Amino acid sequence: MKNNFALEETLNSLWDKLAGWLDAFILKLPNFIMAILIMVLFYFIARSVKKILQKILLYRVAQKSIQNISVKIVFIVVLLIGFFIALSVLGLNKLLTSVLAGAGVLGLAIGLALQGTLSNTFGGVVLSFMDKIRINDYIETSEAKGFVSEITLRNVVLRQTDNNYVIVPNSKFVDNSFTNYSISTRSRIAVKCSVSYESDLQKVEDLVIRIINENFKQEEGETVEFFFTEFGDYSIGFMTRFWIDMIKIKQEHDARHKAIKLIKSHFETEGIKIPYPIRTLEFGKNTFDTKYENDNQENI
Repeated sequence: MKNNFALEETLNSLWDKLAGWLDAFILKLPNFIMAILIMVLFYFIARSVKKILQKILLYRVAQKSIQNISVKIVFIVVLLIGFFIALSVLGLNKLLTSVLAGAGVLGLAIGLALQGTLSNTFGGVVLSFMDKIRINDYIETSEAKGFVSEITLRNVVLRQTDNNYVIVPNSKFVDNSFTNYSISTRSRIAVKCSVSYESDLQKVEDLVIRIINENFKQEEGETVEFFFTEFGDYSIGFMTRFWIDMIKIKQEHDARHKAIKLIKSHFETEGIKIPYPIRTLEFGKNTFDTKYENDNQENI
């Protein structure tokens, strides 16, 4: 009798608990349906934001990997917002607080462990939106120079003029200065030379300015500059500066190559000498006596 009574009491307690859960479920059913609707709604919102962001990044960011990761991050963030709102509707505020606290601690631990990597990652995102560095631009840093071949979330790939590739961490670009030769279409270069002390300096100046003006078009506001720079041991040095079209370093080499050939050719025609150092070595009359001693040598 006692066993039957205990079993019946247990079953009644279990039934009461199940009935309580059923009542709680029925009472929470509207909230549960609302939470599901919120998640579905935010899913479609995330998809719409993803499509809009893809169209924006298509014209703003040249690197495909940056486009993909940016779109995914925004998509996940929108879904997380919907998830937290759904938890709040279900009345799971304590769970929400625990999740946020756990996420904060986990994020801090990951941030400390991957500090360098995250710095380069955020640097890649920043660089992808900068209009001062683009694919195929010729740039120079304190460590390397070359054409921008690729911008990833970790580094920038530079293709050097010898067709070798240099991998530079993104943090180097974000934290330090770099020179971009491809932003402006015009640049000024300098060509240095020297003439002998017997030369007519005014004639040299007029000739060089005329040569450069005739062969290198100077736009409005640009002029050919000429300066004598020093009294050397064998010559008087000078420098001329002028403007050229330049978005690649090869254009600078081509222009300087052409200018040097023209200056030398016209100097030869006009009889203007470009001196070079001459060393005269004088040896006195010395007598060298060489003796070979083979007294203690053995032939084998």
